[in-house]
Amino acid sequence: MPDSPLLQLKGIDKSFPGCRANEGIDLDIQAGEIHALLGENGAGKSTLVKIIYGVLRPDHGDLWWQGKPLRVASPAAARRVGIGMVFQHFSLFDAMTVLENIALALPAQDIGALRDNIDATAASYGLALDLDRDVYELSMGERQRIEIVRSLLQNPQLLILDEPTSVLTPQETDMLFTTLRALADEGRAVLYISHKLEEVRRLCDRATILRDGRRVADCIPAEETAQSLAEKMIGRRIEQPIGKAPRQPGQPGLRVLELRTGSDTPHGISLSDMSFTINEGEILGIAGIAGNGQTELMSALTGETGPPSSGSIEIMGAPANQLGPIARRKLGAAFVPEERVGHAAVGDMTLVENSFLTTLDDPAFCKHGVIKWPAVRAFSDQITHDFDVRTTGVDALASSLSGGNLQKFIVGREMLQSPGVLVVSQPTWGVDAGAAADIHRAIRSLAEAGSAILIISQDLDEILALCDRVAVISQGTLSRVQPIHDVTPEQIGLLMGIRHDSIANEASRATT
Repeated sequence: MPDSPLLQLKGIDKSFPGCRANEGIDLDIQAGEIHALLGENGAGKSTLVKIIYGVLRPDHGDLWWQGKPLRVASPAAARRVGIGMVFQHFSLFDAMTVLENIALALPAQDIGALRDNIDATAASYGLALDLDRDVYELSMGERQRIEIVRSLLQNPQLLILDEPTSVLTPQETDMLFTTLRALADEGRAVLYISHKLEEVRRLCDRATILRDGRRVADCIPAEETAQSLAEKMIGRRIEQPIGKAPRQPGQPGLRVLELRTGSDTPHGISLSDMSFTINEGEILGIAGIAGNGQTELMSALTGETGPPSSGSIEIMGAPANQLGPIARRKLGAAFVPEERVGHAAVGDMTLVENSFLTTLDDPAFCKHGVIKWPAVRAFSDQITHDFDVRTTGVDALASSLSGGNLQKFIVGREMLQSPGVLVVSQPTWGVDAGAAADIHRAIRSLAEAGSAILIISQDLDEILALCDRVAVISQGTLSRVQPIHDVTPEQIGLLMGIRHDSIANEASRATT
């Protein structure tokens, strides 16, 4: 590697009201390396990379690019220099198509040539894109694919990736890693942010670790364990999770029988003959590539899209087909959707107000139309305490929290209501290793207390660690439900990528 770094940061400081996000951070990234930036939620990673990408300006400190002073006035200026970034929170226009969103970030060019270029780039990463779909129709995972391809089309010298593999199969992750290694071999650099520490160990050449806005350690990931990396990040020892304790399943908590739904959008996914049962005290995991019906399944279970075309949903033994979200919650169900802001929480409302959103029919919080705000505030305080939500207080806006901290708050809000049935999509997406371990422990405890839990996740390690049984969703059809100890990540990954007719044939042999 050359002596002069491709990018060098010296003494970077950045403060916001009530928070010092970065304090005196030095960082150098060499051409030809894949460099991990690690830290728990709120450690200052997002602020630092936004400074590199020109979204924010530092209060103090300097940036150097190829040995020369650098002032990045905007993301457009960063791209002109050769810096590309894929954000965890996406910068897409919902009312525009995939093709239009990509075209906005690139110089004007023939639309046919752009299509060809996008198709070739997407194919090389194994990231399928339907260029004519509107973004508002897409799942969060599909939106992330757009961001990755859009950034790679700009031919960056430094590519910043924030949680890029959260929606990929093991096979697709292998392909992405091969491509990133090829980019590094060409002399490009990758700044890689991920909470999947085994991936970091496998992929990255060096790592810089932030804690509370400060650089606290540098290391070579391959010489560390995932646990030692996590402990460097959070500054304390992490207790090893206890293996899944045998549980005696109770009565059916959630039963879905031959569920069929239509699609509200021209390119949406219809669910077909989907059947499964989750007993009290049991955790069922549903794996799958984003955009294969996970969003539609979640909406069908919450009741947001109305009754299914056919089939039945039962919650705690009661028919739920004709019930809306509030009525299903009254039966004992709780839900954590994939999209944090706008679906699970309202960004312009405080944490106290967001606490009340899913408890409004609980007499402990509202009686005869009168909201018991002291009780709601106490509940909010309990959420932030029990789930270690880093915030300036429960009167903070939900939009002011980092993605991981908002996720912890939403998960905590639902779980602390002690539901009989919990349906959660992507429970630890964007959450640091320590917080993920805490959420996993809370999910296990909820199951041990007798809740029936459905986890919809693209994180196969999460499903293997938590679930008693697993199935794969592909093009709206569910594979055979299998005991978790009978499958491997590679087998699940293959099921996630097989054709619809193949998985349908397997589903026909399903037993629940």
